[in-house]
Amino acid sequence: MRHAMTKALRTSTAGPRAGGFTLIEVMIVVAIVAILASIAIPLYQDSVRKSRRVAMQATLQEIGNRQQQYLMDAREYAGTAALLNFTIPADQLTWYDVTFVAVPASPLSAASFTVTATPQGSQASEACGVMTLDNRGTKTAAKPGCW
Repeated sequence: MRHAMTKALRTSTAGPRAGGFTLIEVMIVVAIVAILASIAIPLYQDSVRKSRRVAMQATLQEIGNRQQQYLMDAREYAGTAALLNFTIPADQLTWYDVTFVAVPASPLSAASFTVTATPQGSQASEACGVMTLDNRGTKTAAKPGCW
């Protein structure tokens, strides 16, 4: 009987291995996840920067439209967003510094304005850099093709 019990113990421990993963399997999975993350995270960050840029471009366009309306009413361009009765979204002000320059008309020149959006924080690494819009509708950026 003792011999039968020993044989039963040996066969039960020598059978198929218990469930779970080996250290090698876990390390392979970790390596694959790290490789995917090293590719995906920079692409995601670039997409976020592009979406912020597009949102600011839409805001600059809206400011340009309101400047033209203001010119029709006041015969000059506004020097602030408040004069345009416009609030720049707070999240955009986190990523861009927006400045207005309004030049009144003189006998030698017509009134003009320039609105500039300067990226700041992590947005500063965005390829298009500083974006401007003026009274003629001219859109400029540090890199061609950004508008």
